[in-house]
Amino acid sequence: MEKWLYVMTIKKGKTFNKVTKAVITRHVENLRKLDAEGKLELCGPFKGYPGVAGMVIFKTATYEEAEELCKQEPLVAEGFATYQLASLQVADKTNNYLL
Repeated sequence: MEKWLYVMTIKKGKTFNKVTKAVITRHVENLRKLDAEGKLELCGPFKGYPGVAGMVIFKTATYEEAEELCKQEPLVAEGFATYQLASLQVADKTNNYLL
C-alpha cells in the first residue's frame, strides 16, 4: 500500500515582517489542533533559507484535504504568507524504500 504525506512550504509574503505575537499564537494553536486530530506529522521553522518561513508535513487522506488545511493556516489566511504544497511518497523499511 502506498503511503503519502503532504508537505506545505510556508513562503514569506510582503507583510511577513508585520507578524505579531498574536498571529504566531494563532499559528501554534492551529498546529496543536492538527496534532490532536492526528493530521500533523512534523513541522518547524527554517533558518537561513531566504523567503521561506518553515514547513508543515500533513498526514491526511488526500491532497485536497491537505490543501484545505493550508488555506486555513493563520499565516496564509491572514495574508502574511503563501504556500506551496507537494505530495511526498513515503519510502521506508515497511515498503523496502520503494525498491
